[in-house]
Amino acid sequence: MVGTRTAAVLMIAALLTAACGVQGDGSAGALRGKPLSSAVTASVPDALRFTARTLDGEEFKGESLAGKHVVFWFWAPWCVDCHDEAPAVRAASAKFRDVAFIGVAGLDTEAAMKEFVQRTRTGTIVQLSDDKGVVWTKLGVSEQSTFVFMRPDGSNRMEWGPLTTQELSGYVQQLLAG
Repeated sequence: MVGTRTAAVLMIAALLTAACGVQGDGSAGALRGKPLSSAVTASVPDALRFTARTLDGEEFKGESLAGKHVVFWFWAPWCVDCHDEAPAVRAASAKFRDVAFIGVAGLDTEAAMKEFVQRTRTGTIVQLSDDKGVVWTKLGVSEQSTFVFMRPDGSNRMEWGPLTTQELSGYVQQLLAG
């Protein structure tokens, strides 16, 4: 009998404690006196936990892409396929404004990377200088030209280039649909 009463008291205490975060109207609008929105932080996929430098010399945090659809384009300045698909990347980034396009340059000097961006007119998208291969390794990329299509939850699909304008657009549409 004592065991049943103790269990009942513990259950009532648990219910009362659970209700402490609920406002008078029954909504969970506050948690310990703070608005719920400030108590909950966005989940950042592990793949986006990196810091890199843009070709403009600015620090770039992968976490800034959390919650977004992202297309990572891994390229090298001397890669003929990368050069040939640059117009497709430009066109897709202009067409799909709700998608973040990130170029990830590697396998050469920063001067060569900057020259490639200028020659291919791909400076309208964020271009990372990944001369040490940190981002390449983080996303499991081992060759250029590679695209990683990432959903807001961090799940992704990898495709190897070169990709035509039509192929790239198709993959971005699939990214947005799923």
